[in-house]
Amino acid sequence: MKSLESIKSEWTEECSINDIELDVSSLDVPRLHAKYSEYLTDWKLVEKKLNLKYKELLKNKWLWFNGKLSQSEIEDLGWDYDPFNGLKIMKGDFNYFFESDKDLQIMKNKLDIAKITIEYISEIIDMLKWRHQTIKNIIEWRKFMAGA
Repeated sequence: MKSLESIKSEWTEECSINDIELDVSSLDVPRLHAKYSEYLTDWKLVEKKLNLKYKELLKNKWLWFNGKLSQSEIEDLGWDYDPFNGLKIMKGDFNYFFESDKDLQIMKNKLDIAKITIEYISEIIDMLKWRHQTIKNIIEWRKFMAGA
C-alpha cells in the first residue's frame, strides 16, 4: 500500500494538465480516478482496522488501569504490574493517563495518519471530478484569445 508521502509525490507529477495535448489530459482522467479511488478504498480499510485495534487497546488499558487484568494477562501484554508506580489515582484522573499513554498515542497517531491520507486522496478525487471543466475553460480561453 502506498504511503501518504508516496501518494503526494505521485500527485505532484500527475496533477498538471498537458497544456499542448488537452485531449491526452482529458483521456487520462478515468485512469487517474480509478488509481486514486483504489488508494482511497485501501486507506479506508486500513482506517477501519486501526480503529478496531485502537478500541481494543483502549479497553485493555482501561482494564489494566482499573486492576482488572490478571498477572498472566499483564505479562502477555508486556506491561508493568502497577501502571501507576505505586501512586493512588482517582478515577476522574484516568483520562490524563489515557492521553499520555505511549501505546495509545502511537495507535492514535497511526489512526490520524490514515484519516489525513483519506482526506488528501478524497481531495485529489474531487479535483479529478472537475478536471474536465478546467480543460474546457482552457479551450474556451484559447478561443477567446484567438478572437473566436
